[in-house]
Amino acid sequence: MRLLVLYGSQTGTAQDVAEQIWRESRQWGCQGPVLSFEDYNIQQLIEERLVVFVVATTGDGVETDNMKQAWRFLLKRSLPSNSLQGLQFACLGLGDSSYPKFNYAAKKLHKRLLNLGATSITPLGLCDDQHDYGHLGTSLSWTKELWQTLSGSLGLRQQERSMEVNRWELQVLENDELKVLEQRLLWTQKQPAHVLKLNKNIRTTAEEHFQDVRLLQLSFDKDVNWQPGEVLDVQPQNSKERVEEFFNLLKEHHLGYNDSTLVKVKSAHEDLPLPEAYASPLTLQQAATYVWDLSAKPRQRFLEVLAKNCNDEMESEKLLELCTAEGLDDLIAYINRPRRTLLELLQDFPHATSKLTLQQLFEMMPLIQARSFSIASCCSSGSLDLLVAVVNYKTIMHAPRLGLCSNWLKHLQHGTEVHGLIKPGTMSWPKNPETPLIMIGPGTGIAPFRSIIQERRQQREAGEKIGPLVVFFGCRSRHKDYHFEQDFKAWQSERIIELNVAFSRDQDSKVYVQHLIQGQATRLAQLIKEEQAYVYVAGSSNDMPKAVREAFIEALAGDALYLEQMIKERRYQEETWA
Repeated sequence: MRLLVLYGSQTGTAQDVAEQIWRESRQWGCQGPVLSFEDYNIQQLIEERLVVFVVATTGDGVETDNMKQAWRFLLKRSLPSNSLQGLQFACLGLGDSSYPKFNYAAKKLHKRLLNLGATSITPLGLCDDQHDYGHLGTSLSWTKELWQTLSGSLGLRQQERSMEVNRWELQVLENDELKVLEQRLLWTQKQPAHVLKLNKNIRTTAEEHFQDVRLLQLSFDKDVNWQPGEVLDVQPQNSKERVEEFFNLLKEHHLGYNDSTLVKVKSAHEDLPLPEAYASPLTLQQAATYVWDLSAKPRQRFLEVLAKNCNDEMESEKLLELCTAEGLDDLIAYINRPRRTLLELLQDFPHATSKLTLQQLFEMMPLIQARSFSIASCCSSGSLDLLVAVVNYKTIMHAPRLGLCSNWLKHLQHGTEVHGLIKPGTMSWPKNPETPLIMIGPGTGIAPFRSIIQERRQQREAGEKIGPLVVFFGCRSRHKDYHFEQDFKAWQSERIIELNVAFSRDQDSKVYVQHLIQGQATRLAQLIKEEQAYVYVAGSSNDMPKAVREAFIEALAGDALYLEQMIKERRYQEETWA
């Protein structure tokens, strides 16, 4: 039986879940591809009979980038209501309940498929990153129920003998067969990138402050342009230290391959696309530097593949146990809580690591994903600016946890070329520049607002009338992490903005942006209700967005329904991240 698995993935997690379902489908006698939405001709959906959708939600309830084109087609009003009446489907969503539009993309897709006549064979699954087990808290039981349903309704039977389903076929080449170019590995995403040049890399926080925040200023060619609120995707690389650690680990076990081993990768399945990173032969040195995410915490598939050739019974049993529903508590305690990296896991299982084949290595290693950063300047300023908080924190592990991308950006030198893709963010601005904007951006959340303030300032200099710009910024201390302080002072003196700043640690009682909102309640209510102001919130998704929403409800005299209506009309928008 043909079973198609389609996924919309932003960070790779939904793809990982989809590929696991695809592998399991082979155990149930099914055939068919696992594809991202952008690799599938969505117009052919009318011919499909059985499809599993795995869909992540990103930003403020938005579908992933690789789903957008397919989603536009499915939303066409011209599609008849019985277009998909021959289709049976199951839909699994990946989301985070700390966001107001929890799993919105999956919910919308599920509803739209039903509207087009398709039949859902199992309830919509909604994975939640806030669950103790993360997405596994729902995905494992949902997938198990899926196979039980298909077994009952379509007579599928699980094969008695386990099948190993590899994605790739490898060919080891002689090193002098061809010259392997590194330039193409600097950017391996499907959409072409712009080449930018780093002019400045400035630390904006005090040296004694616990967090290193960087302002990166990049120059660009005249064909590069963007609008306020848009973001820049960049593709990081592993540090020399991390790559060296990886190859030292391989050398310990005398595995028969090394950093100069040259490999050509082919898809083992006709309908499984080859990642752009594998489009040409590459050495293991290049794979470890540009392609594989050596800082990632290992997923269950990594453990499953690592266990394959292990002849140590204790290590093999432990690895496979961590891949089961019963082993989830141990998995969370061992990997998720300490944020253990895959290199640390390989060190912990020396017998399994000593049997690693090249095939296993390519099957198990996660690919580096592009990271998105809000652009903190308007295009006409002549500089593309990013405000980046460098991720560096301690767990029970001996070494600090270092974010791959932020630490790569931190160490970039003046003149370095940076490949990047500019794409829309989740924020949309009112067309009329006279519409008041209320912007809440604590910490690095201030970045997208700097771009719109710069643009509004230039509009006013050009003779246009602009509406009030009310800014709420929060940080710990005026003297340690007050980002864009000089900009704020200049904008204030020019009467471009109304500025409200909360320094949470500069006095005995902590003051946050929500407290300043409460203090400005009358002014904000007047702007919102009488002048139809738009409200924007950007920053950490932890406690801040909820506290800010509650402060606005209080400012609106407890009228939560009014705020809900603002959200529906996109007059209240959030762009937050974990």
